[in-house]
Amino acid sequence: MKKTAIVTGGSRGIGFGISKQLGLDGCNVVILATQPKEKYEDNLSQLDSLNIDYHYVQGSIDKKEDREKLLAETLKVFGRVDILINNAGVAPIQRKDLLEMEEESFDRVVGINTKGTMFLTQIIANQMIKQEKVFESKGTIVNISSCSSVVSSTQRGEYCISKAGISMLTTLYADRLASEDIFVHEVRPGVIATDMTSTVQEKYNKMFENGNFPIARWGTPEDIANAVSAFCSGKFLYTTGNYIDLDGGFHIRRL
Repeated sequence: MKKTAIVTGGSRGIGFGISKQLGLDGCNVVILATQPKEKYEDNLSQLDSLNIDYHYVQGSIDKKEDREKLLAETLKVFGRVDILINNAGVAPIQRKDLLEMEEESFDRVVGINTKGTMFLTQIIANQMIKQEKVFESKGTIVNISSCSSVVSSTQRGEYCISKAGISMLTTLYADRLASEDIFVHEVRPGVIATDMTSTVQEKYNKMFENGNFPIARWGTPEDIANAVSAFCSGKFLYTTGNYIDLDGGFHIRRL
């Protein structure tokens, strides 16, 4: 029997890197993304060529009906859920100073990134609890937050707040689910080469040149996927609620 992994936002960027790696690890993969499947054919064809068993669901984590559809289709196609990767998230449509942030932007970013993650985790965790234990634990949940959960960026405060919320969700769900034999981990990416960072390449290139990052390069989706793969390997059975910084050492305080 194969583990079944749900990867939200799994059709591109970090999420696709995770989907591909978990598929290579031998998992069935269920991908949730907001756009029609045809938009991501270039990426999904890679999964086909690697003989990865996957199912695509169109929807958004901030909509209750889509969360319920995701679980229902996962159970219909693969019969169970063993891994949840909470990767889906959005940045502000427009970066604005904290003193000019609009409520609509705050509601959108926090509603998707934090509220959506909260309630998708709830419904999936309840499913994991009900299932028969057939692997080394009843489930693994990995939250993809960001270095922005602890690093101030006053031009996109709503994003920082939303990711800080995900870090607390890691703590809360790890505490609540440990007795259920479900373990919760967190990955905090730094500057990763994706569509989300494509508009600020010049800013980050200068930071690499100026020595702000001990490992002076862009991170890749594969860097994140490798860490997620390790958390989902069944080899982290005596820790929960912890996080790993995948940020090129940016978190290191230096004099």
